[in-house]
Parts: sequence; C-alpha cells; structure tokens
Amino acid sequence: MVGSSHEALHRVFQKDPALLTRAFQKVLHVAFPEPRDFAVLNADLTEIEPVERRVDTLMRVETDEGAYLLVIEAQGKKDEDKRGSWPYYLSYLYAKYRCEPVLVVITQNSATARWAAQPIRLGLPGWHAMTVRPLVIGPDNVPVIAGEREAERDVPLAVLSAMTHGRGRGATAILEPLATALRTIDAESAAVFGQFVDSCLADAEAREIWRDLMAEMHYFFRHPVAEKVREEGREEGREEGREEGRIEDRGEMTLRILEWRRIPVPESVRERVLACDSLERLETWAQRAVHAMRAEDLFLGEDEEE
Repeated sequence: MVGSSHEALHRVFQKDPALLTRAFQKVLHVAFPEPRDFAVLNADLTEIEPVERRVDTLMRVETDEGAYLLVIEAQGKKDEDKRGSWPYYLSYLYAKYRCEPVLVVITQNSATARWAAQPIRLGLPGWHAMTVRPLVIGPDNVPVIAGEREAERDVPLAVLSAMTHGRGRGATAILEPLATALRTIDAESAAVFGQFVDSCLADAEAREIWRDLMAEMHYFFRHPVAEKVREEGREEGREEGREEGRIEDRGEMTLRILEWRRIPVPESVRERVLACDSLERLETWAQRAVHAMRAEDLFLGEDEEE
C-alpha cells in the first residue's frame, strides 16, 4: 500500500523503469542513451556509524555508452539541507560504483521545482570544485495528458502526468482519460498505478472522482488474488448451490481486499461480513473496501439506518 505522494512519486519509476528514460526524452529533452537493462539498488547510503543517509530510489541502468546510476528524489518542498546531502550522495555513489550518477528530482510543486533546478556550486567563486545540476520533473514540464488516445499511447507517462499535476487544477481533466487507458494494460499494473495516482491527489474532489472510477472499474477484482478467491467460491457454489457460493465468494473477497491493502480486520468485522447473506450488500461492501481507511468503514451509515 502506497501511503503518501512522496512514496508514489519515486516508486512509479521502480514499477516502470523505462518511464524515466521517456521522461528524460519527452519532458526534460535530455538525450539519455537507450537502456539495455535496469536494476533497482539498495537505497541506503548510510556509512558505518553516525549519520543515516538514504536516497528515495536508486537504479543502475546499463546502456551501450556505459552504466549510469539514477538517483531519484521526491521533493515536497524546499529543503536547504538537501543542497548539502545531494552532492554527498553523488560523490559517494561514484566512489562506490565507479559509474556516472545522475540526480533526478520529481515534485508536484512549481516553486519547489524552480528551487531544485538551481545548480549547487561548491568551491571558490569562478572556480568550483563541484557543480551539481539536478534534472527536475514537475508540473511545469510534464504535459497534461487529457486525451484518451494520448493516454493509451503511453500509460505510465499518463500516470506520471496525473501524479505531478495532482496538487493543481489540471489533475481532474487527466483522471477519466487515464482510467480508460488503464483498461488497456494488465490488471496488476493498473492496480499499482491507480494507487500511485490516488496517493498524489491533494484535492478531495479529485480524489473522490478517482476512487469512484477505480471502484467502478473493479481493478482489484481482476487481481490474481481476487481471481483465486472467486474460483474457490465457484467450486463451493457447485457443491452447495450457486447463490450460496457467490455470497461466500464475495464475503471472502471483501476481507481479502482489506488484507491486501494492509488494513487490520477486527474479528467483529470479519464475523459480520461472513454472516451476511445479502449479495447486494456484499457487493457494496466489496466496493467500499477498495478505498476504506478502516475496516469499519464498510458499514458507514448502515448502523444508523438500522
């Protein structure tokens, strides 16, 4: 479960490393060599004792022109301490791996993007011992992808568009075309990308629109875990009656969705779901489980009605 925009903004490149190359080419207009292979590395740069230093995402990229280390930092706001730690990251990584490090900063904030893009110069005026120039990806250079065909041509880039514009007015226009485009890729990737986008939407209305789109499209219900639960339910249904099997299937699925999202399920909630004999009510609970914050949210408004 991705719990924050900070986590989503860099983990999206772990999910689809080739997206970063396309971001170099299409967003930053940097002629990065075509990768042959990617490997996500340990992001912990802590030395033996006192100071812990950890980058957000670290990847090694093999190209015909040599290997590169891509240091990806998700940045929510200005942080002057980073202007000291970023040069350290790059020099440490070069010393450790002996290949060229590249710093990429991704943000949802235009002011933060302008701040991060400023070169970091260390040394004497006019004679700098080190200059660090981050490549910055943000709402000012990532296009707003608001057309279905454009989103379908490059789904990960459309996801990145929704994420980087997630705190601005342009977010809502991206959501419906992106939801349609997600239908064209495998269900597991669609579910992960859907989570990333959800984590980056700051506007409550936009987040609600996105969650409604995701619930409507039943991405989780096409996930392999859910398929297994459905199949078990079908087998039981053949033996004990088709309707009873469907009810048990849907109850188990609802609980599995919560568990998959790492939401604790109290015994009282488990018993209530498994005891329910209304397929319609279980369908409602299963849809609520996709974006519930607590297991008890499945029953919102129902106890008052009763």
